[in-house]
Amino acid sequence: MQAMIEQVKRVAMEAATAAGKLAKSRFDGAFAVEEKDEHGDLVTEVDRLAEAIILEKIRAEFPEHGIRSEETGWSGVEGDYLWLVDPLDGTNNYAIGLPLYAVAITFFVQREAMVGVIYDSVQDKLYLAERGKGATCNGQPLRIKAPKAGRKLTLGWIQGHIVQKEERAMRLKHHLDLTAKRVLRVWAPTLVWCMMARGDLDGVVLYNSEGDDLYAGLLLLQEAGGLVIDFDGEPFAGMHAEPYLVGCHPDKRNELLAVVQEGLLHT
Repeated sequence: MQAMIEQVKRVAMEAATAAGKLAKSRFDGAFAVEEKDEHGDLVTEVDRLAEAIILEKIRAEFPEHGIRSEETGWSGVEGDYLWLVDPLDGTNNYAIGLPLYAVAITFFVQREAMVGVIYDSVQDKLYLAERGKGATCNGQPLRIKAPKAGRKLTLGWIQGHIVQKEERAMRLKHHLDLTAKRVLRVWAPTLVWCMMARGDLDGVVLYNSEGDDLYAGLLLLQEAGGLVIDFDGEPFAGMHAEPYLVGCHPDKRNELLAVVQEGLLHT
């Protein structure tokens, strides 16, 4: 198994880097943009070109594996091995010239994330997480920084496209806005998880946002020494169709969970 994991890491890193460099090279140029759903979510030709690069590399070495990709959907063989691919997380940012986007690739064995790769081509930062083996950024060990005592919270907020203006979500978000120093919503979830794994945020609150961009970030935070729990305070593992999650440094668990649960009581 470990030999295969090493091969998976190599393929994922090569694929993410190639796709990210393509996106960066096309960032300031002209590219086609389409709306792909009634919520205003976008897809660009760069999404599709980057996805094609990634899928070609995975299929060349793992033709027997299943793949779920943001634009193509399901392909390959259903079984124990699954790849989740988001070739351009942050498409809406990309389309309006905001340089906040990344590539996310996750490899699963029996629905358990084993390898996560995120490439931030704007900053040329390649993040790698392997279950039980830690996390790195550009090959250097990545460990979450301890939070500073007494500091007001700086949080990341992530919500699924399907949530839109759901009243419960908006009330929770409003409570966080009132409680925290600031709440960031950058529409590129993988970058939020990278910030959390570095310790640049005090916490992340995710409201019903399952997708191909999710699990690489969760694994990165966990392997960097962070905590991922649900709104009831239970550890998160595996996959979930409707996740409601909190990510933070272990020392911030009780404080942040109390803030979220207080906000939910008001919804």
